[in-house]
Amino acid sequence: MRRTLLVLAAIAAVATGVAAGAPQKGFPETIRLPDGFRPEGIAISGRTFYVGSIPTGEIRRGDLRTGASRRLVAGEATGKAAIGIEVHRGRLYVAGGPTGKAFVYDARTGAAVATHQLATTADTFVNDVAILNNGAWFTDSRTPVVYRVELGRAGRPGPEVQAIALTGAIQYGPGNNANGIVAAPGGRLIIVQSNTGKLFTVTQGGVTAEIDLGGATVVNGDGLLLQGRTLYVVQNRDNKIAKIALNGRITSGRIVRYLTDPDFDVPTTIDDLGRRLYAVNARFTTPPTPTTRYDIVQLRKR
Repeated sequence: MRRTLLVLAAIAAVATGVAAGAPQKGFPETIRLPDGFRPEGIAISGRTFYVGSIPTGEIRRGDLRTGASRRLVAGEATGKAAIGIEVHRGRLYVAGGPTGKAFVYDARTGAAVATHQLATTADTFVNDVAILNNGAWFTDSRTPVVYRVELGRAGRPGPEVQAIALTGAIQYGPGNNANGIVAAPGGRLIIVQSNTGKLFTVTQGGVTAEIDLGGATVVNGDGLLLQGRTLYVVQNRDNKIAKIALNGRITSGRIVRYLTDPDFDVPTTIDDLGRRLYAVNARFTTPPTPTTRYDIVQLRKR
C-alpha cells in the first residue's frame, strides 16, 4: 500500500509541476534562474553562488546543491548593471558595464558597501573584475585601460580609483576588446581580448604581453578561470570552453581540449566547485523577453 501511495504522489507532483521546482538530491546539472533575468556573471564561494542581471544589476544568491536561489540585491530600471562578478572576503565586486561603475555589496546581506565611478567618458563598458591583494581590477571593453579600486585593511574597498592605460602588445579595435580578467602569479593579471581571441598578461603598470598560443586563438573569449597552470576560457557564441595549459612564466600556452555541453546557449562566465564547472547561459542570440528562460549549466572538468 505504501508503494502505491508513493507512486501516486510522484505522479501527482509531476502533474502539478511540483517536481520541476523541488530541490534535487546531489548537485543539479542545470540551475534554473528566473525567467527574463538576463544573467552574465557568476561567482562561487563554497557551495554558494552569486549571479547578476545585466540590465538591472539585481544579484541572486543560491545553493549549488539544491539549485534554490533568492534575491540578494534588488535591481533598478536605470543606473545599475551587473556584468562580471567576484566574491572576496565577504564582499561582492560587480562590474557595471555601460554605467562605467563598480559596485560593492555585502555578500551575506546584500547591503551596498561602495559605488565607484570608474569611467569618465560615455564610451565605456566595464566588463569583468579580478582581485589582487592591493585592489579590485576591472576591464573596459571600449577603452584601453584597466581600473584599480584600492583595497585596504581586511580587504575593504577604499576611496582611491586609478585608470591605468594599457600599453605594450594589446591593440584595441572595433567590437569588444578586453573582457575577462583573472589574477595570476607574481601580482600580474591575465585578460582575454574577445574580438581578436588573444590572451595577454598585464602588469600592475598596465604593460601587456601576448601569451603565445602557437597560432591558435580564443575568439569570443569571455570569462576566465585560472587554476595552477590551467586556464579555462569561455568562448561565448561558440558555445565552448577552451582548456589551456600555460607554461610556468605565462608566456605561452596550448589548447589541450574544448569543453562543451548540450545545454550551452551562449555561456559567458564560469566558476568552479571541486571537479565541477558552472557556466552561465546568457543566450545573447535569443531575443530577451520577460518569459525567456535562463540557466546555469554544470559540467565536469576534464
